[in-house]
This record gives sequence, structure tokens and C-alpha cells, in this order.
Amino acid sequence: MANVVLVSDMLRGFLEEGYPLYCGERARRIIPNVQRLLERELAQGSTVFFLCDHHAPGDPEFDMFPPHCIEGTAEAEVIPELAQYEGEIIPKRTYSSFFDTPLEGKLSQLKPEKLIVCGVCTHICVLYAVADARIRGYEVEVPVDCVASFDEKAHHFALEYMEQTLGAKLTSLGVRRAKPAKFEPLEAVLSGETADVYFARTVEILRQEGLNPVATMEIFSG
Repeated sequence: MANVVLVSDMLRGFLEEGYPLYCGERARRIIPNVQRLLERELAQGSTVFFLCDHHAPGDPEFDMFPPHCIEGTAEAEVIPELAQYEGEIIPKRTYSSFFDTPLEGKLSQLKPEKLIVCGVCTHICVLYAVADARIRGYEVEVPVDCVASFDEKAHHFALEYMEQTLGAKLTSLGVRRAKPAKFEPLEAVLSGETADVYFARTVEILRQEGLNPVATMEIFSG
């Protein structure tokens, strides 16, 4: 069985400057990685679905966010960097790519070995796609260098939630991450004079790489 790649909201409205929900340069930096992912998976016979916001004017989501990616506008188009890749567009009007869309039926027919979820925003539509897929029993992988958000703190929270609560596998492009160790809460590590932004960033990086920050720092301090 081949894989299915779910590409979440890699749309002009989120990835190009000038639109109200532009996610910034952090999000644009994942574009080459998503290209590499699609090239690899298509070469192996995987199926690609582009999960795309296609809103109607007055959608309830506009109570939370400015109007964006309205069906038929340039905002709702897949970015030119990815439009060349073979894949089917799944239009959606909510955070969920499964609710009131044809995605679930298509996956039932394909019976993929696993789903690979990439795109933006990590803590919104990517997270919902992962949750919906896991609830339905699919094995899910999330390449951490192929997802991004406008909110870095929420991005990291979502990755941890996907892995530790939903049971998704976090990978980097082409490299499977080791199963994470049981860490002490970050608040327990940060105390006193060490609780500054540089120390916090070091701990964050170590945790992202699957390393125990307490044990690692003890090695280097000794």
C-alpha cells in the first residue's frame, strides 16, 4: 500500500505577502522541504491531496479571523511553487479537512499505509487533520520541517500534542525521529538565574531533537 500526503493550506493567502493571514517568512521556508517531500512520495506512487480553504463570504470562521481564501479568489489558490505537483484539491470551509468534504471517502478507497501531513498552520488545520486521521485509526507522520505557523509557541505546542496525545510520529524530512524520552516538565528545568531566554531556547532545541535536556546539560557541564 502506498502513502497519502495531505498538504494543508499551502495557499497564496497564507504564503504570500499582502494578504491578511500571511504566515510570514517562517512559513515560506518550508516550501522547498514540501517540494522535496512531494517529489519523494510521488516517485513512490503515493497520492497527494491538497487540503484547501475555500470559504464562502460570511463563514463562521470569519468571527475569529479576517475574511480569507474565499472560493474563486487568488488567495484560495495553491502557491505556484506547488501547483505543478500532481494532486487533487479537497476544498474545506472549516479547520477540519474531514468534515463535510470528500476526503474520508477517498481515503477509505485508497486504504493507505500511512498519512503524511504537512503545511500550515501547525496548531490549526494541520493539527485538526492529524486528530481527525488518528481518530479514524490511520497511522500518521508529521515531518517537522514541512509544517509551520505564524505563532512559534503554538507551533511547538501542537507538535508535542500530536506526538504525545494523538500518537502521531514526528519525523524530519527523510529521517525518522527517535521516540522521545520522558522529560521533566520544562518549568522544573527552568529556575532561578538560568530561566532566561537563551537557556529556554537551548532546552527547546534539545527537546525537539529527542534529547533529555537535563541529562545532556549534565554531560556538558561535567
